[in-house]
Amino acid sequence: MQQKQMNIELRTKTGTGVSRRLRNADMVPGVVYGKGIDPISVSIKSRDLKEAISGAGGQNNLITLIGGGSLDQNIAIVVDIQRDPVKRSFKHVDLHRINPTEKLKVTVPVVLTGTAIGVKEGGLLDLAHHELHIECLPGNIPDSITIDVSDLKIAHSIHVSEIVLPDGVVLLDQPKIPVVSILGRAKEEAAPAAA
Repeated sequence: MQQKQMNIELRTKTGTGVSRRLRNADMVPGVVYGKGIDPISVSIKSRDLKEAISGAGGQNNLITLIGGGSLDQNIAIVVDIQRDPVKRSFKHVDLHRINPTEKLKVTVPVVLTGTAIGVKEGGLLDLAHHELHIECLPGNIPDSITIDVSDLKIAHSIHVSEIVLPDGVVLLDQPKIPVVSILGRAKEEAAPAAA
């Protein structure tokens, strides 16, 4: 998991008008919350937030907060980002201050490798779950969960229970759920015989 740093500023004023002015100044309004603290309103430069969630870990990157009074040098993780539906610019961010010694529940993307035998035989690959839910210590969060589909045949699936993860990482999804399957193509109807 990547470790990043991000500058934050405390803010005392909240509300729609304040948030609009921050966004016009290329700042993102946000809130930091966590165990043992009241929610703290902050503002972050858009480019700093973009950098903090860049790379393979994305929103699961561990972020050391710089500035922000009592939040300085605390570690946080992005829990939620609201974006403008058209411009895709940041509208608001929620950060969760974490304890490096306490387990977290996060969502991690699924990455497939290899070419399935069933696809070579004409089947269709169906990735039913693009993300999986895990629990582990912050330092053990994988960038992604890699599944090799090379041996997957038509009408077969790889289920949650079959996925191998690094030590200390536990999958929270139901064990019997199929994550990726190979579907058989419907056979073309035979051409009508000549009269």
